[in-house]
Amino acid sequence: MALAVTDGMLHFELAMACEVFGPGMIGKVDSWYDLLVCGPGPVRADLFRLEPDHGLDRLPHADTVIVPGWADVEVEPPADLVDAVRAAHAAGARVASLCTGAFVLAAAGLLDGRRATTHWAHTRHLATRYPNVEVDPDVLYVDDGDVFTSAGKAAAMDLCLHLVRLDHGSSVANTLARRLVVPPHREGGQAQFVTTPVPAPERHPLAGLLPWAIERLDHPLTVEDLARQARMSSRTLTRHFRSATGTTPLQWLLNQRIRHAQELLETTGESVDAIAAATGMGTATTLRRHFNRAIGVPPDTYRRTFRPRPAPLDPSPTADHR
Repeated sequence: MALAVTDGMLHFELAMACEVFGPGMIGKVDSWYDLLVCGPGPVRADLFRLEPDHGLDRLPHADTVIVPGWADVEVEPPADLVDAVRAAHAAGARVASLCTGAFVLAAAGLLDGRRATTHWAHTRHLATRYPNVEVDPDVLYVDDGDVFTSAGKAAAMDLCLHLVRLDHGSSVANTLARRLVVPPHREGGQAQFVTTPVPAPERHPLAGLLPWAIERLDHPLTVEDLARQARMSSRTLTRHFRSATGTTPLQWLLNQRIRHAQELLETTGESVDAIAAATGMGTATTLRRHFNRAIGVPPDTYRRTFRPRPAPLDPSPTADHR
C-alpha cells in the first residue's frame, strides 16, 4: 500500500491513513499492510515537513494507493502526482482519495463517468470543474470497485475502515475501530449531514432503543415494535432515526443484521441456516439475497475469505509414522 503525498496535502487525512494502515496491527493480523510513503521529495503538509521514503515512481508497484486531502482546491494538483496516480491505476492498483484528494483523482481522469464524493463544501466545485464526474454530495464515501472517494475528516476514517473491512473482514475492522475509539461501521450511503451521528447516552430519544434492538436481532422486529419500545409513534420514530443515523429504521435494522452475520461467519462454524435465524433473516435464502446485495459476495464465499484457518497440528514426537 502506498500513500501519495506532495506539497499542499492536509495533515489530518495524511496522519489518519498512517494510523489506520501503519504498523499498529502488525502481529495482531496476518498479512497486514506494508505502508510506503511516496512523494517527489521533502514535502510540506500544513504545519509540518515530511521526508517520504520513496518517490512517486513507486506508486505503480502498489496494490492500493491512498491520496490524502488536497489543501487548495482552486489550484491544479501537481502534474507529477496526477501522472503517478493515473499510472498506478492503469497498472491495476485500487485508488482511494480522502476528502479533497478526489480532485487529484478527477484530474487524473479516474472519476470520469463514475459516481464520487468529496467534502460537502467542495462538491459543487468538483462537479463544475470536472463535469464528467457524477458527484454525490450527500454520502460519506463511494465504493466504485477499484476507485474510492470519501467526504471530509470523519468520513475519511469511515472509508479507511471500509478498506480494512474489505481486506481483513468485519471482525478485524471492528477491533481496529475500538483501538482508535471510533464508530466501527457507518454505511457509505449515509448522509454527510447527520444531526446526531452517535446518539448521546441518556439524552437522545433513541439512546436506549438502539442497544435494545441490537440485542434482539434474532426477533422479527418491525417499525411498530421499535416505536412501541421507544414509546413514540412510528412517524416520530422514523424522524428520530433519520436525524440520528441518516437512514430509516428498517434499513438500519438490515444493516445491523448483515453486520452481525459477518461477525458470525468470521468467528463461528454455524451453518448459514443457523446464522440466518440468529440474525433475524429467517431463511438462508433471505440471508444470501441481502448479504450478496450488501457485501457483494455470498455468505459462504465471505466465510472462506475471512474466517481464520486453523493452524496445522504439529506431529507428535511420539507418533508412530510407520
